[in-house]
Amino acid sequence: MTDQEKYVFEAIYGRRSVRQFMDNKAVAHEQVVKLLQAAMAAPSACNNQPWKFIVITSPEVLKKVRACYHREWFREAPHILVVAGFKEQAWKRSSDGYNSIETDLAIAMTHLILAAENEGVGTCWIANFNPGMLSEALKLTHDQIVFCITPLGYQKPGFKKSGNKKRKSLGGVVEFM
Repeated sequence: MTDQEKYVFEAIYGRRSVRQFMDNKAVAHEQVVKLLQAAMAAPSACNNQPWKFIVITSPEVLKKVRACYHREWFREAPHILVVAGFKEQAWKRSSDGYNSIETDLAIAMTHLILAAENEGVGTCWIANFNPGMLSEALKLTHDQIVFCITPLGYQKPGFKKSGNKKRKSLGGVVEFM
C-alpha cells in the first residue's frame, strides 16, 4: 500500500462526528480553502457542479444560522459550512426525471469531511435542521436548496473519538453475482 492509499483509508476509517469544539480557535482561512477545494474536486453528473458552499464565520450570521439547529455543542464551533445546490443546474435523467442534485451534493460533502479528517478539522454532517429558517438567515434565492450543514473547528482537548464503528458484515450488505 502506498503512503497516499494509507492516508485515504486512515481518513475513511478514522473519521467520526465531532460534537465538542474549541470555540476560541478558528480554522485558518487557507485551511478552509483547502477543504473547499477538495469538495469542488468531487465528481458530479455531467460535471455540472450544481453546488454552492457557504462558510459562515461572522458572529452575526452565526447567531442566525445556529438558531436552525438546537444543539448546545453546535454553538461552540467557530465556523459553519452550508452545502447548497441549484436543482435546475443538476443533471436530470430523461427516462424518469430523476434529478442528481442530492447525489452530487452528498459526494461533495463526503470529499470535504474526509479532507477535514485528514487535516485534523472536526465536522459533523447535519441534516436535521430547519431549512426554511436557514434559507431565510442566509437570504438564499428560491432556486437554491440547502442539502446539509456542518460545523468546522478543532475538537476540545480531551475529546475522544469513539472506537470501532459498528457496521454490518460484508455478507450482510454485499451480493456477488
